Amino acid sequence: MLLIPAIDLKDGKCVRLRQGRMSDETVFSDDPVAMAGRWVEAGARRLHIVDLNGAFAGEPVNTGVVHEIAAAYPDLPIQIGGGIRDEDTVQTYLDAGVQYVIIGTKAVSAPHFVNDLCLEFPGHVIVGLDAKDGKVAIDGWSKLSKHDVIDMAKHFEQDGVVAIVYTDIGRDGMMTGVNVESTLKLAQAINIPVIASGGITNMDDIRALCAVTDEGIMGAITGRAIYEGTLDFAEGQKLADKLSASDEERGTRDE
Repeated sequence: MLLIPAIDLKDGKCVRLRQGRMSDETVFSDDPVAMAGRWVEAGARRLHIVDLNGAFAGEPVNTGVVHEIAAAYPDLPIQIGGGIRDEDTVQTYLDAGVQYVIIGTKAVSAPHFVNDLCLEFPGHVIVGLDAKDGKVAIDGWSKLSKHDVIDMAKHFEQDGVVAIVYTDIGRDGMMTGVNVESTLKLAQAINIPVIASGGITNMDDIRALCAVTDEGIMGAITGRAIYEGTLDFAEGQKLADKLSASDEERGTRDE
C-alpha cells in the first residue's frame, strides 16, 4: 500500500485545513517545493497536491507552484485536484509532468465531463468523492448533494477512471482515525482501486488499512499527521511495505 503525502496549497503556501474550512488553516511551510522534497527523501512514491484556492474559485490558482514541484521531481508521480473544470487545464497539468488529475465537484455536477476526459486522457483521470454519511459533498465541501458514494463510484468506473480517492469529511484533518469501514465498503463495491483519505493519524491506521488492502485499497493520503508528527512518514511507508509483503507471502502459500 502506498502512503501518499498531501501538499495542500493556499496562497502559495503549504497548509492543512480542518474539515475543509478555509478559515481554519494551519500553515506548515512557505516553500511547497522544499516540502515535496522532504517527502521524496522520506521515501514517497507518489504525491497528492490540492489547489485549495482553486477548489473554491472553480479554476486553478496555484498552478505555478504545482509546475515547480513537477519540474523539481520529474520521476515522482503526482496527482492534483482542485479547480479542474475543463480539458485545457488537464492538458496543461499533464504537459507540466503531472501524472494524474483528480476531478471532484464537476464529476458530480456534470458526470459526462469525466467520460469525456477518460476518452481524451486515458489512464490519467481519478475521481475524488468526498462524503459525509454516505452522501457526496461538492464545492470545496460547502454543499452536500443527494448522490450516493457507491452509486457514483460505479458510474465513474464504467467511464474508465483509474482510481477513486475517497475522503471522509467528518474525519479529515481531525486526527480521529481513518474510517476503514466506509472505505472498505466502497472498495468491495467496485473493481478499480480506492485511495483512502481523511483521518489517518498513526501507525494503527496504517495497520488497519493494510489488513484490507487485498480488497482494493491501494493507498492512503496523509496530511496533518505527518506535519504534526503523530505519524512518521518514512516509518509508516516501511510498515505498509512490510505488511503488504507479508500478505503476498501468505497468498502464495495459500495457492
